[in-house]
Amino acid sequence: MDRLPVHPGSARYVASIGADEPLHPDFGSGLTEGRPFGIPVTVTETELPEVKVGFDYPEESDPSGYRVPPGAAIEDGPASRGDRHVVVWDKALCKAYELWNAVPQSGGTWHAGSGAVFDLKSHALRPDGWTSADAAGLAILPGLARSEEAAAGRIDHAIRITVPRSDQSHLWPARHQAGAAADASLPPMGLRLRLKSSVDTAHLPPQAKAVADALKTYGAIVADNGSPWYISGDQSSAWDNAQLDALKAFKGTDFEAVDASGLQQSPDSGAVATPSR
Repeated sequence: MDRLPVHPGSARYVASIGADEPLHPDFGSGLTEGRPFGIPVTVTETELPEVKVGFDYPEESDPSGYRVPPGAAIEDGPASRGDRHVVVWDKALCKAYELWNAVPQSGGTWHAGSGAVFDLKSHALRPDGWTSADAAGLAILPGLARSEEAAAGRIDHAIRITVPRSDQSHLWPARHQAGAAADASLPPMGLRLRLKSSVDTAHLPPQAKAVADALKTYGAIVADNGSPWYISGDQSSAWDNAQLDALKAFKGTDFEAVDASGLQQSPDSGAVATPSR
């Protein structure tokens, strides 16, 4: 990732997202404005029974296969009026069950706007044109900065990021667009953004450094429309908000868009090729 070429549209993409807007870690510990901070991940260690989930957009949602416990955590809490993501990491079956706008129903069932089941042992992408629990049609779980990764000092994957407006297009590995307009100055879903190699991260506190170094090495993938330069992580008491606040010193001009097409092995697979030097 850190060897990929700069995208020819990098300057206009950065400008449209916000050249002077600060990087913002949209995760941490405790509460912000009275709500939990970050996207919660519910982890299950044993195989649970499958539950029924009804959808507002069934034509682009996986119809079955969800093993979501009744008490699964909802983004921003049970009373949230936001995206209400539910992310379940099923360690027993090595799968992720992800819902958007999820509302628990009676009898352990759920209703959601859209949803997807991801086999974490597979590189297969969703059908082209399909959303998921995220606008780009990607899995949320693999794009979250997680506190245990930061504690180990290394986050070895790209991080989910949002932009205010996106183009009506998507790039591999994204499968879906949610654009405001057909505008080449706007970033497409799936665009990779990389913290420039010239940016000094050595002075950062440990948790912030782990995140910043991941943004240098693996970058961030545009996954949804939202606030500018908001990167996603899990909701965890292990995060140190004071450390994460150091990331806010970076801004749009510290980033560049990259051409990640050289990583693609197959248009329907998330497996990557080794970039040439």
